[in-house]
Amino acid sequence: MSAPPDFLSHSRVTLTPALRAAVDRLDRRSRHQAAYHFGWITAGGAPTSADPGKAVRPALALLSAEAVGAPPEVALPGAVAVELVHNFSLVHDDLMDGDEERRHRRTVWKLWGPSSAILTGDAMLALAQEVLLDSGSPAAAPAARLLARTTRHLIRGQVQDLGFEQRRHVTVEECLDMAAGKTGSLLSASAAIGAVLAGAPEAAVDALALYGDHLGIAFQLVDDVLGIWGDPAVTGKPVHSDLRSRKKSLPVSHALNQDGPLSDELATWLATCGDPDEEELRRVAGLIEGAGGRDWALAEAARRMALAEDALGGVDLDAGARGELVALGRFVVDRKV
Repeated sequence: MSAPPDFLSHSRVTLTPALRAAVDRLDRRSRHQAAYHFGWITAGGAPTSADPGKAVRPALALLSAEAVGAPPEVALPGAVAVELVHNFSLVHDDLMDGDEERRHRRTVWKLWGPSSAILTGDAMLALAQEVLLDSGSPAAAPAARLLARTTRHLIRGQVQDLGFEQRRHVTVEECLDMAAGKTGSLLSASAAIGAVLAGAPEAAVDALALYGDHLGIAFQLVDDVLGIWGDPAVTGKPVHSDLRSRKKSLPVSHALNQDGPLSDELATWLATCGDPDEEELRRVAGLIEGAGGRDWALAEAARRMALAEDALGGVDLDAGARGELVALGRFVVDRKV
């Protein structure tokens, strides 16, 4: 895997004080659980330096302002807001998926219960809108509208994802539409919100949003590959984590929609119940790979990244920021096992 672009660490330095100040607005219990989730404190409240995540979405927000010629600070409320929305979704996703660990630490719901996880996630979502509307930016309302619409699509994608668990057959097109909502919508908004706050022309905003749309699909494709074949030391989750829940992710969906005995055997396994052991999970991962699911997902991620880069070429953007956006996208797609 390639090294993270320097801009990711720079954006984290810019983001963290503002994000901490925003989280300080929450009630004591929600503030404690959010701070733990962000890796700032232990469960008992002691300061720590746990892995806070890569902060790809805030980096995109800051870069999008630079891409249209504005200082990154213009986008800081947007960067904080998209990071809050992203982490609201993670706290809720962990509960819905039954994941007990994230970034090698116990998840919020596992420590404090499902109700606390729901409320902490809700608090972060409401706080995201508050941060934007309190920013004093002339474009605060359009940015908040973008984020509200994005959250609706994100939730739509999650609803689809949960619905797929109850269905025997899901098409690749349905899975891609789900990914466009669950992952693509927020990456698209992140890549555009800085330009919105900077008052950029519509053509520039649309180009950055399209870049984020394609990047989001690429991101989800690679994430789904990691969810089956990823190294726990890298992902922070158990190996074969998505297979344990019989999740119809993009590689699985592609494999299911191929003709042949491997696809038939995979479909039969997905329809069964029970807690599979490691040997069974390895066998099923082999079925998916044998049916082409892994190779297709990685190839499609690369194709989507190429489309994302093409989207940046049709408008007048700062060359340096455009280069950083390309590098960030390639880093995302290169998260291979």
